[in-house]
Amino acid sequence: MNWTGKVAIVTGGASGIGAATAREFAAGGAMAIIFDINQAGGEQMVAQMRADGGKADYQRVDVSDADACRAAVQRVAAALGRVDYLVNCAASFISKGLDVTTADWERSLGVNVRGYANMVQACFEPMKATGSGAIVNIASISAHIAQPDRWTYNACKGAILTMSKCQALDLAPYGIRVNVVSPGWIWTPEVAKAANGDRARWEPVWGRYHMLRRLGEPREVARAALFLCSDDASFITGAELPVDGGYLGLGSEGLGDTSSFAGTA
Repeated sequence: MNWTGKVAIVTGGASGIGAATAREFAAGGAMAIIFDINQAGGEQMVAQMRADGGKADYQRVDVSDADACRAAVQRVAAALGRVDYLVNCAASFISKGLDVTTADWERSLGVNVRGYANMVQACFEPMKATGSGAIVNIASISAHIAQPDRWTYNACKGAILTMSKCQALDLAPYGIRVNVVSPGWIWTPEVAKAANGDRARWEPVWGRYHMLRRLGEPREVARAALFLCSDDASFITGAELPVDGGYLGLGSEGLGDTSSFAGTA
């Protein structure tokens, strides 16, 4: 994909899916701007992208702060004259159930829901000025299912799905499209942390949740997000694209290899 002359903002771009997304934009010729509270990680990613010949920059932004989002986007638009794409990858991975606190809710909703809304609001004016734009919000398969002790995370991801449809409707008259990518289990720093870094041990276990029998790579999610930003997706808005290796398509039988019907026609 050729993104020459375009400007893309990626929240949560210091690591994981966000970092992969920023790298894909920069590799295609766009100016990739990372918004993240992780300054060391953000600056390191920018240095890597520049070393690879890409154009990139970093701004320290807490997306739960609406004023900070607005000011940061205004700086980008003033310096570069435009904002073409926004990919919301920033996430709070607080997973709580019966033990959830008010502070947990405030942080989860502040980053995962209000943060996405803050960024869409901030990017609206520069996108409106060009008469076009594309936004991708990263949700999750967790938006669709019950998981233990996941009230906060799953509720936020479900909210992203519905909010994105409303955003798509409201922004369509201005030529701005809004879509969602919902990953399955992806080998990100959060998943690596849960596995204590032992992918060889845990991938066969977690891979069984997916038809493709493996975890996904951040780049596979990033490429889907970039497709939704591209002109090839020009008639797609208000949609969700699962990048889940078939996770959401499985029933209670799982992969079927332990079912009494395994091997039958």
